[in-house]
Amino acid sequence: MAHALALSPHLDDAAFSCGGTLARLAAGGWTVTLCTAFTRSVPDPTGFALACQLDKGLGAEVDYMALRRAEDAAACAALGARPLWLDLPEAPHRGYRDARALFAAPLAADHVAAPLAAALAPLLDPAPDLLLAPQAIGGHVDHVLLVRALRAVLPPGLPVLWWTDFPYSLKPQSHPARPFEAAMASLPERAIEGDATARLAACAAYRSQLGFQFGGTAGLAEALAAAGPLEQFRAEGEAAA
Repeated sequence: MAHALALSPHLDDAAFSCGGTLARLAAGGWTVTLCTAFTRSVPDPTGFALACQLDKGLGAEVDYMALRRAEDAAACAALGARPLWLDLPEAPHRGYRDARALFAAPLAADHVAAPLAAALAPLLDPAPDLLLAPQAIGGHVDHVLLVRALRAVLPPGLPVLWWTDFPYSLKPQSHPARPFEAAMASLPERAIEGDATARLAACAAYRSQLGFQFGGTAGLAEALAAAGPLEQFRAEGEAAA
């Protein structure tokens, strides 16, 4: 049975960006694994990390990442995918002190790329039949470092669909960064019509994020409709064919 591996920086990115394609693959008989990199629970959060959950109406006593992993499990069920969570902390727990820092260059003191690459390498041996990963559009530091770590261990010729990071792709004025634009521009574009119903259901499972990102479920539906039914990729290796 063919195996597709989707790599997501956070517990929602892949579903937001290529959930319809993942659901279509699963419905077509593929085994689909959705692996999220930064999912570690950190007890007693402080500073910006604590603010990130307080501004979503979650108290300091809430295990924010445990809540998000439960949401991800529900989203994966809607897609027909298997969730896999790597034990690495999100950027606010690695010295990034405000929202502006999240979209700036990675900190010199942030050494997460090496353990991330070490965690990714076993997932690629044996290699999946298809890999789906972010382009890091918008320049979020966790997206950028995931691409860097993946490039360090990516087997030559592996079919990759580099997905368009949603919702950053809809916000070019506020999130203009395209850190890998030159490399991606050399790859052919692919547009795939996925299962829009499954994508919406999966995205709606991330309830803790909907108000902050979209103003609620209705805003999510409007944003997905604005993005259109086709999910956009850059195709590398055999995926280009």
